[in-house]
Amino acid sequence: MTAAAGSWLPLSPGERSVAIEVLVHGPLSRTDLARRLDLSAGSLTRLTKPLIESGLLVEVPEGGGSGDAQVRQGRPSQPLAVVAESRTFAGFKITEDMVYGVVTTLRSDIVARLDRPLTTHDPDAVADLVAEMTGELARAHPRAAGIGIGVGGFVRHRAVVAESPYLSWREVPLADLVERRTGLPVVVENDVAALVEAETWFGAGRGLDRFVVLTIGAGIGYGLVLGGRRVPYAEEDRGFGRHWILSPNGPLTPDGERGSAVSLLAIPSIRYQVQAATGRERTYEEILALAAAGDPMPARVVDEAARALGTLVAQIANFAMPQKILLAGEGVGLMDVAGETVRETIRAHRHPLAAAVDLETKVSDFHDWARGAAVLAIQVLVLGAADR
Repeated sequence: MTAAAGSWLPLSPGERSVAIEVLVHGPLSRTDLARRLDLSAGSLTRLTKPLIESGLLVEVPEGGGSGDAQVRQGRPSQPLAVVAESRTFAGFKITEDMVYGVVTTLRSDIVARLDRPLTTHDPDAVADLVAEMTGELARAHPRAAGIGIGVGGFVRHRAVVAESPYLSWREVPLADLVERRTGLPVVVENDVAALVEAETWFGAGRGLDRFVVLTIGAGIGYGLVLGGRRVPYAEEDRGFGRHWILSPNGPLTPDGERGSAVSLLAIPSIRYQVQAATGRERTYEEILALAAAGDPMPARVVDEAARALGTLVAQIANFAMPQKILLAGEGVGLMDVAGETVRETIRAHRHPLAAAVDLETKVSDFHDWARGAAVLAIQVLVLGAADR
């Protein structure tokens, strides 16, 4: 970490609380901030003064944001905002065949993207590639404070990839490998967990007490937020979707139990079903287009997937009772073709008097997952908010 990045680090617990509140909900007046944190005016002044002097917070005109050029200090009536551009963060999403990279501001706005093919899963070679990409990104954005990396798999202590079926990794100390090559602090996390954190702080779940993220793509991902905080669990991304049975008589695929969420909804499973029935290999996009055009076999597979998705969403709503469910991932195109079937199935599996499920669909790409990893870096490396 550069000396400049350390100019306002480390933060005391009180300063950290102020910084997080302004970062996530700001700009905020001192009155609002004191009320939110249950602080006296004197205590708030004591905590905000060093944050303003160090350049992390600024006072902005009413209605202004952290990017306003006209910054004036010493006016207690003016809202406080985070200087979003004061630091940047690199975020990476590692897939089976690509590494997707972004640079974000302190408020998680993406300011640069960089992608590279992944030709080997050798851990040292992957770390070399991430370090090379970090260096290339840093040339245009030199104020990097840290790196976040998202991986599909089970991650321990936000440092070690204990298991990743997509990369055939076990016990890979990825954080240490990348830190040694870049000189920057590194946070590694399960990619779905990182996405949930990003959406909780800066996206669809901002300000919500109960929130769920459900992802469909190469696999099935699930994240639960209660009390505004993501709920960690030991089985995180260890294939729970393979055992979440939605239709006991449903299809049997290589990666999931018969009728499981993975067998019905994951992109590889949908492609497998169509190929097994037709003898032709199709992309996911081709299958959706054929289903929309009424081609019988793709239409049948897509309809079954839509009913499975509706059942899954209804089950989540019935048991977790979230205020909103965000559906994300590279498989959300299913909603464009069969969204009405999904919604009908949700209604059929809910009590007639139950409130409608607030289901938000986010068309996302792998840069959104990389942004999620950068948000983890912001939380853990800068704000020390791992256990907020």
